[in-house]
Amino acid sequence: MIKKFLFSALIALCSVTALNAQTKTKETNKLEDPDNLASQYFSQVMGIAVDATSNVKLYKFIYEWIGTPYRFGGNTKKGIDCSAFTKAIYDKVFNTTLLRNSRDIFSMVDPLPKDELKEGDLVFFKIRSTRITHIGIYLGDNRFAHASSSRGVVISNLNEPYYSRFFYKGGRILESAKKDLIEE
Repeated sequence: MIKKFLFSALIALCSVTALNAQTKTKETNKLEDPDNLASQYFSQVMGIAVDATSNVKLYKFIYEWIGTPYRFGGNTKKGIDCSAFTKAIYDKVFNTTLLRNSRDIFSMVDPLPKDELKEGDLVFFKIRSTRITHIGIYLGDNRFAHASSSRGVVISNLNEPYYSRFFYKGGRILESAKKDLIEE
């Protein structure tokens, strides 16, 4: 009788241990999944709500570039400028080719006020100039990703005094601009 009880208890203990091991493996795999890492980074560290409607490919791409240094005219992880960063996002995430500089890219958009921006739209700035000098990609909740000349690839808030002062307009790529590039 005692042997049967001990044997049953041993079987139950082994089953619980195996179940715990499976759960931990799933949790570890979930934590190591690049998509999940990007989502956690943006949700917890940056305060951006990444949910089922979010473009995970966009967030994963940005996550992989965070911290890349700024380099005027650069377009690699050794150094990149704001328009090259935006161009790379549109190429890899949205399968859309953009022109090379922020002023030319602005010619491809339907201008929008800040309150109409959606995830993936573009944000344009006139920093100490009468011309557009900076570009980023809108993520939602007033946050945008960009290659900052002083901090490299970062996430910033449009409500920060610096960006609020120099914000020009938002924009959404026109379908006609996409078609024009394809035909060239």
